[in-house]
Amino acid sequence: MLGITKASVWKRISAFLLDFIILSIIAAGAAFLVSTITGYNEKSEQLQKYYTYYEDTYAVKFDISLDDYNALSDEEKANYDEAYEALVEDKDVTKTFNLVIMLTILITSIGILIAVIVTEFVIPLILKNGQTVGKKVFGLCLCTTDAVKISSVSLFIRSILGKYTIEIMIPVLLIIMIYFNTIGIVGIIVLSLIVVIEVVLYIVKKGQLLHDLMANTLVVDMASTRMFDTQQDMIDFVKKKAAEEAEREKYI
Repeated sequence: MLGITKASVWKRISAFLLDFIILSIIAAGAAFLVSTITGYNEKSEQLQKYYTYYEDTYAVKFDISLDDYNALSDEEKANYDEAYEALVEDKDVTKTFNLVIMLTILITSIGILIAVIVTEFVIPLILKNGQTVGKKVFGLCLCTTDAVKISSVSLFIRSILGKYTIEIMIPVLLIIMIYFNTIGIVGIIVLSLIVVIEVVLYIVKKGQLLHDLMANTLVVDMASTRMFDTQQDMIDFVKKKAAEEAEREKYI
């Protein structure tokens, strides 16, 4: 009755790819600015100097795989373990290592947050109907599940609380922790679980992802979907259609 036409998978993928490119460019620029302000490169270079010092002192290489470590002789393993123990016991190294991790998380978080705010909140507010650049190009927009135009509150919930907080930053933080070897197989399992949940939701909820469920929104084809300005407009329309249907049934 409401005439909602959900966006096709290929249109959504195309719009997503275009938005992702724009988001990545903005995020990279913002991250570069924050890294420059915080002096991240200097801290990272200092940490690498510590690693190089202990590698040269003990004639080892820390950046090796488990298979490479197991292939070492007993004497080489003992030397590697001694070097690694000396490294982690160095308070300056530990302090710099923790600082680099914190700065990495900070820079990444701020960069992505700025990009999400611009591409997923500010631009849709300007273009109206929750349209990002990608959605605008491919004729898509957002509405609530009962065909009412999306509000700024719903858009905020969808873009910031849903996309940024849960769907982007949790995986990004897990990837950073995996990169710095501060979390093991658990991180990979959680990442995989998030992907599975999103796929299942998309199939079961027929096109809705987690951020859509949180904001009660749908991605629809704008040209073939009738949207209402308010909830009351939608209710009045449904009542009118129901009355017209009842009137027609009198003559059947």
